[in-house]
Amino acid sequence: MARYTVPVCRKCRRAGMKLYLKGVRCETAKCAIEKQWRNKPPGAHFWIRRRPSEYGVRLREKQKLRWYYGILERQFRKFLAQAQRSKGSTGETLLILMERRLDNVVYRLGFTPSRKAARQIVSHGHILVNGRGTTVASLKVKPGDVIEVRDRTSSRNLVRTWLAEEEGRVVPQWLSADPANCRGEVKSLPGRDDISLQVNEQLIVEFCSR
Repeated sequence: MARYTVPVCRKCRRAGMKLYLKGVRCETAKCAIEKQWRNKPPGAHFWIRRRPSEYGVRLREKQKLRWYYGILERQFRKFLAQAQRSKGSTGETLLILMERRLDNVVYRLGFTPSRKAARQIVSHGHILVNGRGTTVASLKVKPGDVIEVRDRTSSRNLVRTWLAEEEGRVVPQWLSADPANCRGEVKSLPGRDDISLQVNEQLIVEFCSR
């Protein structure tokens, strides 16, 4: 493990909530944040940790958003710059831009158990967008786009295995899924209510505006 890599479970602990970074495991008793001995702040001396500062609270919200979608700081800054150039609320636009990422859409359609797995199958060329192959996980989808698994035995068998494990997952209203054909469609742009992450986007904007 790299020196500065933060284990997945510690990310959830720092965020103070489940980020569902391990997919189905996060919904079972094996979830680390559910275990009593881990349901504490990180660090050996957690009992003497002081109340977080205003800076710390805002930093935590930003990191929570990054970890949830699995993006790097540089990628986050690009999304933020694009949101600032757009009309409307910067914070809400930022969340919607991240929700429109192709790897997130593949995950939300139920094709993979986690966003990390979704990013992997996109980068390995298993996914088609409007009939064309792409390996860009950060591609932003738009209404009318059709996302499907490549018509190849290895690709479809892989996704069907995951679909069987993920049976019962609720697909958001802005998407429509056809699991039998490993296919999905973007019906509309997502709204703030379609994003399940409990994060205060205004604090994120304030942090990045310092």
